Amino acid sequence: MPAFDLPLPELERHRPDIEEPADFDAFWRDTLKAAGETDPLVSVRPVETGLRLTRTWDVTFRGFGGDPVRAWFSRPAGVGGGERVGGGGEALPAGVGRAGETLPAVVEFAGYGRGRGLPHERLTWVNAGYAHLLMDNRGQGDQYGCGGDTPDPHAAAPGGPGPAVRGLLGAEDYHYRRLITDAVRAVAAVRALPGVDPARTVAVGNSQGGGLALAVAGLVPDLTAVLVTAPLLCGIRRALDLTDAGPYGEIAAYLAVHRGAEDAACRTLSYVEGVSFARRAQAPAHFGVGLRDTVCPPSGVYAAFNRYAELTGTDPRKEIHAYPFNGHEGGEAVQVRRQLDWLREVVDDVGDDAGGGVR
Repeated sequence: MPAFDLPLPELERHRPDIEEPADFDAFWRDTLKAAGETDPLVSVRPVETGLRLTRTWDVTFRGFGGDPVRAWFSRPAGVGGGERVGGGGEALPAGVGRAGETLPAVVEFAGYGRGRGLPHERLTWVNAGYAHLLMDNRGQGDQYGCGGDTPDPHAAAPGGPGPAVRGLLGAEDYHYRRLITDAVRAVAAVRALPGVDPARTVAVGNSQGGGLALAVAGLVPDLTAVLVTAPLLCGIRRALDLTDAGPYGEIAAYLAVHRGAEDAACRTLSYVEGVSFARRAQAPAHFGVGLRDTVCPPSGVYAAFNRYAELTGTDPRKEIHAYPFNGHEGGEAVQVRRQLDWLREVVDDVGDDAGGGVR
């Protein structure tokens, strides 16, 4: 697929107006207030993975509506841990690490249609020396990967079978209201785990996971950093005009059948627009984008990047890496290496201020 979106010089200047509902902030404030009235952790149970250098726990935390959401929590063996978990969870085993030693935490969000899979699938961040929480996607996990373990008990509202159209006709019922709330609660959950430095918490994701990480950056004001590649839900209205691929194609297919539902659907989507979250974020940010990406068009990514933090009165460190000949795969391992180098600098800066870093 040749480049189909704006030329790079125009992308670098792309700052489109976004139609935000007047109650955008109140909507999310009320949603998160209701979700945050209980302790996040439900249970923390050790898992045998066959890996000698990594320790993993099966975590259940309370997400939207208090629903149980599953996650894998992993950390390098012999570093941190050994303290009591609150909220009814079991203690991490004694001897996991040196008492009082804490690690910065990376909270990772998975792509569209994917679940948390198996605990040994994603080891990059834990091998880089971080505590790592991989959140399951409620009601997803059946399209690729190794499955998921979190149902969505609120998926009965009108809409199509795919997650992107579940409850599409009303923001209160929309799937992404629940999933974004889960993502914010995942940050609260990892901060409640022993051996984690709550002052050094990072959100990471690609595609749908990138959209969730960006939403978290806009809703959690004290996040340390956010790293997103090809984030979904950015520049949604333009994406619906540009592509029939992936989740946007599911929305277009639904509207092709339900003629006259466009206004209601677009109003719902305005509450989960990634550019709106980006405008409210203030953590240092690292972006990546393939300029031939038909799944998450690059104009949406640049819109979020260019308008990042504009409502916060801050000027956080941020950078974006474009891959002119790549599609949704973006920079793959090259981008990950850039993320690792960049994040180490950011976290070490915070660690130096607090007396510790990633080593």
